[in-house]
This record gives sequence, structure tokens and C-alpha cells, in this order.
Amino acid sequence: MKIRLSNLLSSGSQKKIEPILFEWFTLVGMFIFAGWLLGIRGVWSLLLQSDPTGITMVIIIIFSIATIWCGTRSRELHRQRQNLEYQKTNPGSPPPPDSWAYDYWEALRSNPRDSGAPMDVLSEKTHGVHSTAWWVNSLQLKLGLLGKVIGFSILAMQIGHMQNFDQSQAQDMLRELTSGLGIALLTTMVGLVANILLGLQLTRLDRYADDFIVQAQTHGLKIKARD
Repeated sequence: MKIRLSNLLSSGSQKKIEPILFEWFTLVGMFIFAGWLLGIRGVWSLLLQSDPTGITMVIIIIFSIATIWCGTRSRELHRQRQNLEYQKTNPGSPPPPDSWAYDYWEALRSNPRDSGAPMDVLSEKTHGVHSTAWWVNSLQLKLGLLGKVIGFSILAMQIGHMQNFDQSQAQDMLRELTSGLGIALLTTMVGLVANILLGLQLTRLDRYADDFIVQAQTHGLKIKARD
């Protein structure tokens, strides 16, 4: 009875794994609800019809694909963290397949000449692919700025083509002028929103990966001290 009680206390004192995959599902649920709400309000049709360049649609597609990638990355990081906690509590059991923490600990045991090599490899596995995702995130913002440049260029060309001002054609003239301004503002807005929302997901992934490295390194130093 005492042994069981001590096991329960020790298991309860362990650090709980942060539910990063559940957080991603919650965030995606909010995105879907917001998208549905914008759809019934006619915002999507307005955005797509007001942007003949198609840059808005490209930004939306990039954001959707990047969000799905964040979900798969969250799943992998969560699995690796579960493997780490399992190996910490069951040191004598065989390691799970493709365990980043186990590979790191084995590299520490081998005493490599380059003492920083195991940590470099672990950092590459946890953070390496994130750099590409951050580049994609900045690409959304750049596409929005590209749409802004195109919109103002169209606006400037329309103003330059004006030969004379006829009051009877003022309505048609204003419609032509506002089309370029609409492209500039809408693409910039969509690019900024997509950049903020994807940056939120990538920041959470980076923080979770940082915590994984801390836990793996802390336990690895204990193993090194015992050896």
C-alpha cells in the first residue's frame, strides 16, 4: 500500500505535458467559426470580387496550408514530448521509434569530440523546419504589400489617363479610381491578418520546442552525471 501511494505521489509530481495539439484544434475551430461568420456576412465574396489580381486568394491558400502544417508539427512535437516523459519514468524500457530525446541522450553517452554536436542535432530536429515556416509567414505580408503596390499603380495609371473632367462621368470615374485603391487596401489587410494569425501558431510551436529541449537537456545531464 505504501509503495502504491509513493508511486502515485511521484507520478502526480511530474510535470504535465502541455496540450499543444488540443490548443491547435481549438484555434482552428475558432478560424472555422470566424470563416463561416464572414461567409454568411458576404465578406469572402466581397474580398474575392474586389481583387482581380488574385493575390487575396493566394494569401488565403498559403495561410490554410501553413495552418495544416502547424497541426502536423504540433502532433509530432506532442508525440516526441510523450516519448521523452515515458523514457524518463521508464529508463529500462526499450525506446520508442524515432525518439529525438533518446538519440540525444545516446549521443551524450558516446562522448563525441564536438561536445556541442548532440545539442546542435536536437535543435535542428526541433526548430530546423520552423525557419521555413517563418519565411512563409513573412511571404504572406510581402504578398499583401505587393498587392498594395499594384493597387496604387493601377490608381496612378487611371489618374494619368484622365484627359478632362466631365461631371456627367464622375460616377464612372470614381468607380475606376476606387478599384485600384480597393486592391491596395484589401490585399494589405488580408496579408497582415494572415501574418499575425500564422505568427501566433509558429510562436507557440517555438516555445513548445524550447521547453522540449530544456527537459531533454536537463535529463541528459543527469544521465551524464550518473555515467
